[in-house]
Amino acid sequence: MTMSVVLAALFMAVLDSFIVVVADPSIVADLHASDSDVQWVLAGYQLSYAVFIITATRLADLYGRKRIFLLGVALFTLSSVACALSPNAGSLTASRVIQGLGAALMVPQVFAFVTVLVPAARRHSVYGVLGIVMGMATIGGQVIGGLLIGANLFDSGWRMVFWVNVPIGVALFLLALRHVPETGRAASRKLDVPGVLVLSAALFLLVLPLIQGQEAGWPGWVWACFAGSAVAFGGFVAIERGLERRGGDPLVPLKLFRQRSFSLGIILVLALYALIYSYYLALSVTMQQGLNLSALGAGLVQAPAATAFFVFSVVASRIIPKYGRRVLEVGAIILAIGYLATGLLLVSGPRITPLLVIPTLVLQSVGGGLVITPALNTVLSRVTPESAGVASGVLSTTQQVGGALGVAAIGAVFFSSFHPAAVGRVAAAGHAFAVASFGVLVFAVIAGIAVFLLPRRPTAQA
Repeated sequence: MTMSVVLAALFMAVLDSFIVVVADPSIVADLHASDSDVQWVLAGYQLSYAVFIITATRLADLYGRKRIFLLGVALFTLSSVACALSPNAGSLTASRVIQGLGAALMVPQVFAFVTVLVPAARRHSVYGVLGIVMGMATIGGQVIGGLLIGANLFDSGWRMVFWVNVPIGVALFLLALRHVPETGRAASRKLDVPGVLVLSAALFLLVLPLIQGQEAGWPGWVWACFAGSAVAFGGFVAIERGLERRGGDPLVPLKLFRQRSFSLGIILVLALYALIYSYYLALSVTMQQGLNLSALGAGLVQAPAATAFFVFSVVASRIIPKYGRRVLEVGAIILAIGYLATGLLLVSGPRITPLLVIPTLVLQSVGGGLVITPALNTVLSRVTPESAGVASGVLSTTQQVGGALGVAAIGAVFFSSFHPAAVGRVAAAGHAFAVASFGVLVFAVIAGIAVFLLPRRPTAQA
């Protein structure tokens, strides 16, 4: 029951990164929001989520994972009510920022609970389920969002994508009170306040320009933020090294990155989440703005791919103990072929239609199911229970930074290639989606290189 509760919370938090994408046109129409307003509805959640995750993991180590998890569920649920009741774009953005804080408190505790509570012999299978949950929330988010908006229950329109969190959140809070045990609470440890402040600044200066740079046209302040982020990260490393030498409790023990499976796994996760976040955003824009599909129609285009992802994620979780890294290798190759095939198909001449891209989307999901699901196990399999919290925080932060990086890079490529006024919406969408497919292929290749450099048996225990 414990794993079911925390995995449901994980699904809800990841889903809210994607379910809002298909709601954008409805939010614009109902709240008379500008493009910048809608961008911040997406960005506010992602920014607070990314910046606060690692701090949340250390708070859980100090005060108890169950306590922080419950606080996250409560905050997420209450902010979902605020989102659903928002009268304008400003209040919706503010509520989304708080919702992101709730997600940051919840999500890393899920990974830590798996590492601490599940015996090593069974951990790989639980990580497999965890990967399936995250992948389905990622790929299925727009499908679910489209269904909810299309159903228009109680004439709620886009607000239903937030109302749906409320009964789920209340149920999870009550179930967690009863079934989730308390772990953590290391009273002898202290919070690394300088590390928290400097790392939060570094992440803010990195993620903000990644999210807003393309929309703003990459002005000077964006590059100043990147430079400031590099300096802040350098300062953070210096602070953590000094604290380790003095025998203190660093926010992020740098020895974690000396593990080959962890450091390469972080690069793998960064690349995978960069491609998956950005590609489904480009697909949603292509289907809705290019082909004039409804939110429901755009979501249903992704339904076959979501099904394929689920099936092959289950397959991966079953065969990874026997075949190890070879599963990820096959998945990475198929994933790259899927993006290449989409790009080549669209540049060869046919006008883009849903039926034209569905087969290659399914091919991508076959590869994604085989590599994305085991990737989480690759990162965390050799982490000791004592380091589970901070390792989970680093992993969750990497996912968010990867998503922001992918959306910034592929978003810039996509929108700079999307010129409906010149050639018409359908032709422009097909060309832009082809270019985006080739762009995402770069991330797929980086992920593939990381896979082939991993230890042969990623599920082996230290």
